Amino acid sequence: MKKFVLLLALALTGFAANAQIKRPKLVVGIIIDQMRWDYLNYYYDQYCDGGFKRLINEGFSCDNNMINYLPTVTAIGHTSTYTGATPAIHGIAGNNFQIDGKDVYCCKDTTVESVGSKNDAGRMSPCNLLSTTIGDQIRLATDFNSKVIGVALKDRAAILPAGRSANAAYWYDTKAGKFVTSTYYMPQLPKWVDKFNGKIKIKPGTDPKMLPEGATMTFDLAEATVKNEQLGKGKYTDMICVSISSTDAMSHKYGTRGEDNKAVYMATDKGLAHFLSFLDKEVGKGQYLLFLTADHGGCHNPNYLAEHKIATVGWDGYKVVANINAKLAEKYGKEGKYISSIMDCRVYLNHGWLEANNIDADEVKAFAIKQLKKEKDLQWVVDMEHAATASVPQIVRERVINGYNLHRSGDIMVLPRPAGFTWTYDDKYRGASHYNWNPYDSHIPLIFMGWHVRQGRTATPTRIIDTAATICDLLRIQMPNGCIGDAITEVEIDKK
Repeated sequence: MKKFVLLLALALTGFAANAQIKRPKLVVGIIIDQMRWDYLNYYYDQYCDGGFKRLINEGFSCDNNMINYLPTVTAIGHTSTYTGATPAIHGIAGNNFQIDGKDVYCCKDTTVESVGSKNDAGRMSPCNLLSTTIGDQIRLATDFNSKVIGVALKDRAAILPAGRSANAAYWYDTKAGKFVTSTYYMPQLPKWVDKFNGKIKIKPGTDPKMLPEGATMTFDLAEATVKNEQLGKGKYTDMICVSISSTDAMSHKYGTRGEDNKAVYMATDKGLAHFLSFLDKEVGKGQYLLFLTADHGGCHNPNYLAEHKIATVGWDGYKVVANINAKLAEKYGKEGKYISSIMDCRVYLNHGWLEANNIDADEVKAFAIKQLKKEKDLQWVVDMEHAATASVPQIVRERVINGYNLHRSGDIMVLPRPAGFTWTYDDKYRGASHYNWNPYDSHIPLIFMGWHVRQGRTATPTRIIDTAATICDLLRIQMPNGCIGDAITEVEIDKK
């Protein structure tokens, strides 16, 4: 009998050992800011073998990956990728939005101080983020033994992906000419970051987001982070969140075509190739799980489109709102900002002022909507509170609802015609922009590569919120607490 019990115990011990969850040494998330999906093919012949081409040829590409909310802007895109949620849940309603009637920047935090410079650029944190990220879930799954770090030129692109429990986030202070962080994370910069800053060749005051070198510098910082923080070297799975910001800033200024846009994508491709080669050596090929995506796409320049007889429109939202405020003042016999602001495609009523002056907010909203619907360049005007019954196509209505956070998203959403902008432009304007529902803004790359990922592609529809669910499924950990995405099971190698 004793012999039987001993054999049973040994068998159970062996089963437990074999059943131990296996995970990669490192998870790597890369967001290329404002990368349209078609850039994977548009520049394909000019990419080197080790960058985007390697991801396409060795990884698994989701070629029909869409953003499922509005507006399509940087802060929301980074947050939705890593939380698997939309603004309705994670609370990041835009780069800028309102809380309790006050304008806020998504990461601004006056309760923390800059670390690494004396400028306000460091006074940032994930204080407005309401749900967990992939990194938070990795930390929770390992009892906070894993390390999670975010790096980018833009503060929001470093901070929001890494999550509230991140060990660190580093972003660039243009005025100081160095990477900084805040007291939310640490009291002083690590010596290795100081050393890295000492080697930066871009002069203080010069914005690296406007240079192809900004992409190179970000990948260099990512490599330094992995090496100096010993990511992927310990017992637990670590994570690094990398975002390339120069692709967005340069596209905003120079547009989606031309030598400037090409230059920043060639630099990004080269930096990506070097980073992947570095990871192969530092962490081990097949030992890291990587995904690459974008936070949003971008619309072609309207003058460029017009030259080729493609319809476009420039709509001056600020001017229209000012005119509506004037009409409301005439209607009620009282001067004031009835509408406090328009941000991207969201219109905010001045609720505090209206209440203080005993003016019915619903009546003001109805009047504003009626006036906005007269604008021929707007395709739809949606009352956010009643979006579920709005007379707009279901796919657009769903994105409005997903983007609506009751306390942060405003009262009315205005959506221009295709290739429409919410500001006017002259014939010298070269830039590009984004925030709409249309495929040029919402169709983004999503490629997985590395640990337990098979090579291939799918045209099955996927969404930005599926990224977090997929990574957590591969890691066999709980998905973020606001995640409404689905795991893309086709990604994983069939281990049978």
